[in-house]
Amino acid sequence: MDRRRFVKTGSATALAGLLGPKLWGQLNDAIGDDSKPLPKRPLGKTGESLSIIGFGGIVVMGGTQKDADTRVRQAIDRGINYFDVAPTYGRGEAEAKLGPALKPYRDKVFLACKTQKRDRAGAEQELNASLKQLQTDHFDLYQMHAIQDVEKDVKKALAPGGAVEAFVAARKQGKIRFLGFSAHSAEAALAAIASGVFDTILYPVNFVCHQRGQFDQEVLRAAEARGMGQLALKAMAMTRWPKGAKRQDRSHPKCWYQPVDDPALVALALRWTLAQGVTSAIPPGDEDLFRIALNVASLEAKLAPAEVTALRSVAAKLDPIFARA
Repeated sequence: MDRRRFVKTGSATALAGLLGPKLWGQLNDAIGDDSKPLPKRPLGKTGESLSIIGFGGIVVMGGTQKDADTRVRQAIDRGINYFDVAPTYGRGEAEAKLGPALKPYRDKVFLACKTQKRDRAGAEQELNASLKQLQTDHFDLYQMHAIQDVEKDVKKALAPGGAVEAFVAARKQGKIRFLGFSAHSAEAALAAIASGVFDTILYPVNFVCHQRGQFDQEVLRAAEARGMGQLALKAMAMTRWPKGAKRQDRSHPKCWYQPVDDPALVALALRWTLAQGVTSAIPPGDEDLFRIALNVASLEAKLAPAEVTALRSVAAKLDPIFARA
């Protein structure tokens, strides 16, 4: 891992100073251990237990099928059993490559997929297409993808003729086991939780968003009160790329936001997210960042007060990628 990009910002140096030499040394000594299997945690009331790190389908994009096979095999060898994908990732590339790569392990993993369709017919069509692409007869979890607006997303999907009708019918047919949603809006997430329809939520749980507006807490408390499984997005996000920055000029082109890429800060950011009551966190789709997340995720120790202070200091200088309206 090339640490220079992060060091140039001064954040790594500042982090070392905030933690002190002893804690900084201990943290860095523990990073890079790829021998420990990932722990698993219960997923709400589903009866399932998932690895604390999930495999996002974007990880297999941009390489060959052989690359995808290798990345999936290595993840499973480390103990990952949670895989999440969507047909919009790479316009189907992620599904097309993840399907063959997962096929030898399908009965050992928890496979989640998503749809951005809000009507029954569209959701049914996309569900069946994804099943075919991923070479499976069922999804363990099927989710409404990226709900943002209470009226246009949540109420439309829950209304007669909405996507939720397709979900329920597919569950009766054995094509889906559990229902969920992903959201980038607290208001939409709270409305979906209140419906009582969903088993899981996939939501940004990020130290910067928390520090700069408590974006996560009300949603997580509401989900916990319903016994829902809580899955985390964007644990390793820092801030948005500068305006006008082209994809090819970004250090991590697969990420639409600037990610944390220093292993020490990744360790703190992930441990913070996993301490918020979530079952699992999905790292960015960049394969290098995914490997870093795997190697630091076994550091499950509770954050020390100095580590919490360090995260707050880093977050205070950043604009969050999500904030409450």
